[in-house]
Amino acid sequence: MSDTEGIVDRRAEFPKFTPVTPPPSYGAFVEAMRDLMDLAVASDADDAAYALAAEQIRRASATLAPHREATEAAGPASRVPELPGRGNPMQIPWRMERFDDDGIRSIVRFRRAHLGGHSAAHGGMIAQLFDEHLGWIVYSGGHPIARTAYLKVDYRKVTPLDTDLVLDGWIERVEGRKMFVRATLATPDGTLLAECEALMIALLPHNA
Repeated sequence: MSDTEGIVDRRAEFPKFTPVTPPPSYGAFVEAMRDLMDLAVASDADDAAYALAAEQIRRASATLAPHREATEAAGPASRVPELPGRGNPMQIPWRMERFDDDGIRSIVRFRRAHLGGHSAAHGGMIAQLFDEHLGWIVYSGGHPIARTAYLKVDYRKVTPLDTDLVLDGWIERVEGRKMFVRATLATPDGTLLAECEALMIALLPHNA
């Protein structure tokens, strides 16, 4: 048998993420991490302050290190729907407001850590936000799990930080395994900030 014979390529698969109830302090931990990321890019401190902060961060890392899990679907990160960004501190904070056959609506807020310049959200962060929601749009329509094949973002206006914004997404059409998806990001009064079109491809069964 060759070195590669019998090896299954799992890159097309997704782990099964099931919702969990985290420890009571987990929500506060996630917000503290977001505050830290904001300060990491916003602070202008002296050497002593950075040295002290680095030591405190190392101690926090040592506290969590014994609890690290190797698998993707372990731990509460990305598995707590009631927390902003599903409880993942790396996600732009968002809360799902509508989820039905017609699509989704989320309320989102970019923070200082997502700054691109001149008090505006970074374009790459906006694209990441859209990509995060594509799977939810597909799921809302009852379609199989899919991967992003194509993602195009048009930036219409400057996207502000620290402001509640509205993300709407829906499926335009389906052609076999192909799902053509659209999404918009706007202010609460309807001013369009960015819009996205994407192609999602449904995954084949493991034995296909």
